[in-house]
Amino acid sequence: MSLEGQLVYSVVFAALWVVASTIVAMLPMRLQFPPGVVLFVSAPALIVWLGHDFGWFFSVLAFAAFASMFRNPIRYYWRRWTGQEVEE
Repeated sequence: MSLEGQLVYSVVFAALWVVASTIVAMLPMRLQFPPGVVLFVSAPALIVWLGHDFGWFFSVLAFAAFASMFRNPIRYYWRRWTGQEVEE
C-alpha cells in the first residue's frame, strides 16, 4: 500500500503528542504528573502505529525519542523495580 498523497494519521497524532509533551514539560512539576502518565502510557501504542505505517526503523527512531524525553522517569522506576536505591 502506498502512503504517497495520503494524510497519514499516525504522523498527525505523533506531532500532536510531541506538542502535548512540550506543553506538559512547561508546567510546574506538581502539575506534570497526571498528563505525563497519559503521554507515557500512550507512547508505545503510537510507536507501534508509526512502525506499522512506516516500518521498524521509524519505530526505533520514535522509541529513541521517547526514551530520551522520559529518561528520568524511566531511570527512577527501573531503580525502584530492581530494588536499587532511589533518590527522592
